Amino acid sequence: MADIIFKIEIITPDRVFYKGETDFLEFNTQSGEVGVYKNHIPMTTVLAPGIVTIHNGNEEKIAAIHSGFAEILGDKVTFLAEIAEWPDEIDVSRAEAAKERAEKRLENHTAQTDIKRAEYALRKALIRIDAAHHV
Repeated sequence: MADIIFKIEIITPDRVFYKGETDFLEFNTQSGEVGVYKNHIPMTTVLAPGIVTIHNGNEEKIAAIHSGFAEILGDKVTFLAEIAEWPDEIDVSRAEAAKERAEKRLENHTAQTDIKRAEYALRKALIRIDAAHHV
């Protein structure tokens, strides 16, 4: 089993969010969903807001990640993320309120409304809500 394990590190501006090992990792990039095993081809990619799933055999850890970069090497994956949150760190009522605000901005938009920003806020809120349900 040890020969399929590789390291993962998730770093945010304010902390080392996670440092450990995994045998399989799933996350979202700007190009789509990615699954990584040990000895994956080296690459750097732009993270998209989404759920990261850290697998260890039958166990898995779920976190919400909001933008950044991922560096994939043969024996280590490093995330430099804007925000990373465990499900129990998410304030669901705050995420629901953010979702409602973003939906209202999109429904009632004017010429001054930053549509991309409203869509991004909605996506972040939905990801937080989804991650919170994995507690």
